[in-house]
Amino acid sequence: MVRILPLGLFLASIVAASLAHAQEFPPAAGKGRAVIVDSGKLGASAYEPAAKRIAGMGYDVFLLNSADMIGDRGAGLKAAIDKAQQSPHALPGKVGMVGFSLGGGQVLGYTSPWADQVAVVVVMYPLTSLYKDIPGLVGRIKVPVLMLAGDADTYENCCRIETARAIAAAARDQHAPLELVEYAGANHDFIIEGMMTYKAKAAADAWARTEAKLKEFLSEPSTSP
Repeated sequence: MVRILPLGLFLASIVAASLAHAQEFPPAAGKGRAVIVDSGKLGASAYEPAAKRIAGMGYDVFLLNSADMIGDRGAGLKAAIDKAQQSPHALPGKVGMVGFSLGGGQVLGYTSPWADQVAVVVVMYPLTSLYKDIPGLVGRIKVPVLMLAGDADTYENCCRIETARAIAAAARDQHAPLELVEYAGANHDFIIEGMMTYKAKAAADAWARTEAKLKEFLSEPSTSP
């Protein structure tokens, strides 16, 4: 007999799974503002260097596996934010969100409206093909968003530059706080060293912009989580 879980229990089980595999990378100073990193389809292990790099900027980083949160309607990200804000290594205040590919699509779609808990969103080559109502997506954005994308990204047609440009155009029309930066000739996973698609110049610029954006919105403790 197949047992069908109620929706609430089903979502709770997904959340528990995602948090059980979350990795924390505290800053060298011992404490820092919290940043949630949502991996791409390659999994959390492929994005450990990215998480450690952000921790090296002085943040308390929590790395999630995006595949664990497919279909959970943002519940895993919400739970991760709540957990991060309670960490003994996290300074009080809103968190930063950084997402890649699949994780970038999740972070963009779910957390950009959460201005009560999220200070800034950075997404690299985010999954955008699932967003059919682009004006609707943009209309929900309440948090500053930095989108970094390669103009040669054709990976599974998930993250094409044409869609990123359409999102940026809608953001301009609606005066939404979203900035798109394009990298000429860059494909998917352009920041992952060792991959054939790694592009050193684009990666260096993307990381510099990420560091600057996080510093801009997380440099001072916030009085409201």
